[in-house]
Amino acid sequence: MNLTKRQQEILQQVQQHGFVSIDDLVTSFNVTPQTVRRDLNTLCDLGVLRRFHGGAGLPSSSVENIAYPTRQIMNLKEKQQIAQLVAQHIPDKSSLFINLGTTTEEVAKALADHEGLRVITNNLNVATLLSDQASFEVIITGGLVRHRDRGIVGEATVDFIKQFKVDFGIIGISGIDLDGTLLDFDYREVRVSQAIIANSRKVLLVADHSKFSRSAMVRLGPIAEVDLLCTDCPPPDSMQAILAQAEVQVLVPGADDFSGFAA
Repeated sequence: MNLTKRQQEILQQVQQHGFVSIDDLVTSFNVTPQTVRRDLNTLCDLGVLRRFHGGAGLPSSSVENIAYPTRQIMNLKEKQQIAQLVAQHIPDKSSLFINLGTTTEEVAKALADHEGLRVITNNLNVATLLSDQASFEVIITGGLVRHRDRGIVGEATVDFIKQFKVDFGIIGISGIDLDGTLLDFDYREVRVSQAIIANSRKVLLVADHSKFSRSAMVRLGPIAEVDLLCTDCPPPDSMQAILAQAEVQVLVPGADDFSGFAA
């Protein structure tokens, strides 16, 4: 590859950190945002990087997810916006499932000001974030703890979740195919999410724009199983008809036509 010295250094930064923002690159190289975008477009055209909103990261595949530390910083502002929207529509004294994912962890942070929540989670990060709230009751599922993201999965996890029926199931996802299929990378994680959907009165899917048309190899189910899609910008036009047909409400920042769910 005939890369300039700056492009080589950008690639090295992404390989080291997993994700870099345009703002950071502008500061690092003392160039304009337009110059950075041209460099990123070149690297993405070569297939060595993938563009994300506000920056670039390593290209993902349909068989392996992006590393957890990288996902934590990718589209963080968008995830925080989504989390605030969700928190506004969760009443105090509600019961919740919260599954694995960096977006659901931001939702947990946004729920900290609530009162009397009862939360069942297979995410040790979520449990840690919420356990300091004196009025909350936090229940952790049984199962196998994954080292890479402190998620709990397995048949014991599924069996545990089936004991409950809660007001809201808050789930994240790795990808949403253009036909509305919800996709993920780990079949054990998918089984847990399916159990959450089956045992929640209302299902809230939290997904930033990068999840639209993203590939992953394990099918969770159709988006029709979701009651609300909370995202940071309107879904692609090709997905609008599918969401309308499935009667999935879409909540984005600035929307004023959603009154919330009654628990």
